[in-house]
Amino acid sequence: MTRSFRMQLAVRATAAVATGAAALSLVTILTLRGVLDREVDASILNIASIQAASLADGPTGSMHFHEWDLTPDEASSVRDLVQYAQVWDAEGVSLLRSQYMTADLPTDTSALRTTAEGELVWTNQNFEGVAVRTVFYPLERLGAAHQAHVLQVAAPLTRRNGMLRRSAVFLILLSLTLAGATFAGSWWLAGSAVRPIHEVIDQAEDIGARSLDRRIQAYADTIEYTRLVEVLNTMLARLQSAFDAQRRFTADASHELRSPLTAMRGEIEVTLKRDRKPEEYVEVLGSSLEEVVRLSKISEDLLTLARTDSRMLKPEIELFNVGQIASGVVQRLGSAADARGVAVRVQPDEPITAEVDAGMFGQIVWNLVDNAIRHTPSGGRVSVTLGHRGDSLALTVDDTGQGLGPLDAETVFERFTRGDAARTYESGAGGTGLGLSIVRALSEAHGGAVHAENRAGGGARFTVELPKAGVQTAP
Repeated sequence: MTRSFRMQLAVRATAAVATGAAALSLVTILTLRGVLDREVDASILNIASIQAASLADGPTGSMHFHEWDLTPDEASSVRDLVQYAQVWDAEGVSLLRSQYMTADLPTDTSALRTTAEGELVWTNQNFEGVAVRTVFYPLERLGAAHQAHVLQVAAPLTRRNGMLRRSAVFLILLSLTLAGATFAGSWWLAGSAVRPIHEVIDQAEDIGARSLDRRIQAYADTIEYTRLVEVLNTMLARLQSAFDAQRRFTADASHELRSPLTAMRGEIEVTLKRDRKPEEYVEVLGSSLEEVVRLSKISEDLLTLARTDSRMLKPEIELFNVGQIASGVVQRLGSAADARGVAVRVQPDEPITAEVDAGMFGQIVWNLVDNAIRHTPSGGRVSVTLGHRGDSLALTVDDTGQGLGPLDAETVFERFTRGDAARTYESGAGGTGLGLSIVRALSEAHGGAVHAENRAGGGARFTVELPKAGVQTAP
């Protein structure tokens, strides 16, 4: 399912901020509660100490609390203050309580006994519907007369709980505000970030087959988008180059196919204008057969290139004697070499085996040697050398012809390349102009490559390397 980058960024940023705010709020509430609890406990313990010290300071020795004299209305208005105090014996019998208390504090028998033994005990209780914090204070510290007496002092937690609630509400509202602001800010930021992408896309969509020479200009000078624009423009340049090459190839192929058809049509039309002798018809049929053979060769070469371009041509790798394959190709081309007075030699003489596709390898050798023979003058030489470079099979074809001429090492492999001394455009010599293009395609199908260069002593050199061919010299 396609999702909006803008929405994803806004939601994720908001979730991250909300999570962080919630965690911070929780830590804040826990910390605040701890601080307030310590303050409440300290206040309660302080009141308990003061009341314990003043319990028996009267002249008669009777116990009493030091309290303000308040009216009932005043007493009800200070319920949030620490004002609950009561004295118990170890059995839970009330001995004394604050004058404004109308009921006993909730007691705890277990806490009374523990406190009577000299320990402080803290508990949270409920008194008259209000949560209170309570301390049980041992009065044995006042003397033997109070050994079994326990002072209970309680403080209401109303204000403490109210502060915690108000703080929680404030933090929740603050978190929601931060989350909302984060969502709005992220939405705006994401929109600003993707806006240039949309402008680049709009410009790219306006470029069609008839306008491949146009380039994307939007945000080409912005650091964050420079590489994206450069990659897209480079891709457009490659597409334009491929489109132009395909257009040139189509035009050249059409020309190559039209030429023999035009020649055949002309000869047949001229022949049919009047009655002719049988030998004249034979001559025309022979000439037409040559053009048909040429058309068949062009069609086969075009089919081979089309299959390699579409990656449908897969080499069937097996172990073969490549020396024998090369020698067989040279033998079949012997009549053409003899007709031009060119000597062809295969080196070395001993068998060499390698893992290749025999048919493709034979076609590579045929095209290279045939091309060399066509461009080598009478009395020249063509050398076919097989060897190995590491794990690769190396096939080198040298000739003593005119070399590459004005073509460079890359142009010479282009389809239907033309030039004063173009080695790939062989129409005048009976070739199709596709031989070296097929050599490169078949070499690349093997995972290898082919290179061309001018020899120092004159002529051209073509080298094919087929990697991981498992080259072996037979014993």
